[in-house]
Amino acid sequence: MWTNTLKPYDLLSEEQVQQIHEHAMQILEEIGVDFLHPRAIDTFARAGLKAEDNRIRFERAFIEEQIKKVPATFQVQARNPQNTVTIGGNSMVNAPVYGPPFITDLDRGRRNPSITDFTNFDKMAQATPQIHCAGGTIVEPEDLPLETRHLDMVYSHIRWTDKPYMGSVISEEGARDSVELSSIIFGGRAKIEKTPALLALINVNSPLRYDDRMLGALMTYAEANQPAIVTPFLMAGAMSPMGLAGTLAQQTAEALAGIALIQLIRPGAPCIYGSFLTNIDMQSGSPAFGTPESAMGILASAQMARHYKIPFRGGGALTSSKSPDAQAAYESMMCMWPTVMGGVHFVLHAAGWLESALLASYEKFIIDVEALRMFEWILLKGIPFDDEGFAMDGIREVGPGGHHLGSEHTMRHYRTGFYRPMISSTENYDRWQRMGSRTADRVANEKWKQLLADYQDPGIDSAIDEQLNAFIEVRKDAILHARV
Repeated sequence: MWTNTLKPYDLLSEEQVQQIHEHAMQILEEIGVDFLHPRAIDTFARAGLKAEDNRIRFERAFIEEQIKKVPATFQVQARNPQNTVTIGGNSMVNAPVYGPPFITDLDRGRRNPSITDFTNFDKMAQATPQIHCAGGTIVEPEDLPLETRHLDMVYSHIRWTDKPYMGSVISEEGARDSVELSSIIFGGRAKIEKTPALLALINVNSPLRYDDRMLGALMTYAEANQPAIVTPFLMAGAMSPMGLAGTLAQQTAEALAGIALIQLIRPGAPCIYGSFLTNIDMQSGSPAFGTPESAMGILASAQMARHYKIPFRGGGALTSSKSPDAQAAYESMMCMWPTVMGGVHFVLHAAGWLESALLASYEKFIIDVEALRMFEWILLKGIPFDDEGFAMDGIREVGPGGHHLGSEHTMRHYRTGFYRPMISSTENYDRWQRMGSRTADRVANEKWKQLLADYQDPGIDSAIDEQLNAFIEVRKDAILHARV
């Protein structure tokens, strides 16, 4: 977990923030949001709201009352207490790519992922200090049955990392299984209700609709006091209007409606205002990432979350590129700079994302970690303003017309004073050529293999592991027999 010492950048004026809020309230009051789960409708009805079929319209006073209950900060505990993270405040938590149906590396190319790939990404996350949360559905392991693979994925997070992780959201049952597995690790349901043990990504079926599966998961996690990241899925020009202000208003309405439901279920439950906002290519209809709209969306969304005093998820190393090339680099940085400058609290897709979320890449993971290391240097080291930072002894020693290469101050700091890259080439051309003329993707290919070779197993208590596997075996048997 990082402490983001930078003052958050406000893209919007106070008047513009208020305009977005007013339009969001107008959407909630006049148009409403569909909730496709009877228990959600019943929950709203008990609070005095009326439903027309599955549609709920909200009074602004009701929304404002509910969002005041959201904690501004909360902790998510880890198996290793040193890896416990704080969400909110000036904390920044990074998690890897989430959700791609395909995976790639330079050796094997684009292919269907396996549980081995999933576990490899867990191991790389464990071995990377700049990744603070193991993530969730890193990829879809196609070699496992769809109905039970959530159990294997959550177990992989638990077994191969000792960092916080994310639970399953494919169904209410998957969420319950995730909660039960976490309860086994941390000593019972009461322990994780006191301090949350996992996060859950709840995507809104935009525009203005929550489907039954996501709602089932949302309500299950809320009941267990586990934080849900309520995230409208907005591609401007398709799931929201081309007007970016209107898209921000719709996003705010969708997020606050889901957060209000969480607070009705369990007042004070931790939750996160999420944003997955970009635009589509209006010629092809494909999603476009790393665009100016992406960058402005991150900054403006983070500012809206600050306005409501709710922790925020957004940003990441997002790109539409199909390979870890120059396009992937500049589009990812177009998103990561506003992520850092906007004070984002939880960063999903911080490493490994390619092809507009269709592809996870081993090499891109390493390239993104290089960028994360540079941001970490800025945030944690910054510009020292002590005696060593001003270096007056070195300036006096060298005087006019000299150089600092051999000064005593330089000798004290030459190993640690400047950022040292992990994969970037800084040598001259002749040396670079003698070393094989390796481009960043080739170096990254070597680095991920080395990362896995050097991986150190955090271990797990054998009795807890036995309980986890017994639970998984029982649940798999029940699910597969129910299918028949």
